[in-house]
Amino acid sequence: MFVTPAYAQAIGAGGASALSSFIPLILIFVIMYFLLIRPQQQKVKQHRAMVAALRRGDQIVTAGGIVGKVTKVKEAGEVEVEIASGVKVRVIQATISQVLNKTEPANDN
Repeated sequence: MFVTPAYAQAIGAGGASALSSFIPLILIFVIMYFLLIRPQQQKVKQHRAMVAALRRGDQIVTAGGIVGKVTKVKEAGEVEVEIASGVKVRVIQATISQVLNKTEPANDN
């Protein structure tokens, strides 16, 4: 006897509140996109551009902290880096964290 009026009140008021209950969730997602997702995507894009612009003679720092000079850029995503005179190592391009000194392209004039 007491349950029937309670169900009737809940069903009648639920239509408008369903939409308003999703608004905070959507707002949180939009805020997270602009504070976390978008800056991370831009950072990845800048890193890819930096790695794609590597050339022979650039001085780099790897993610492991090794500083060296690029001696050869290979096509398989690898770079040959000279870390001391006569000591060359192969490094995956994605592990390069920073370019210290950029060499200028040679003029063909």
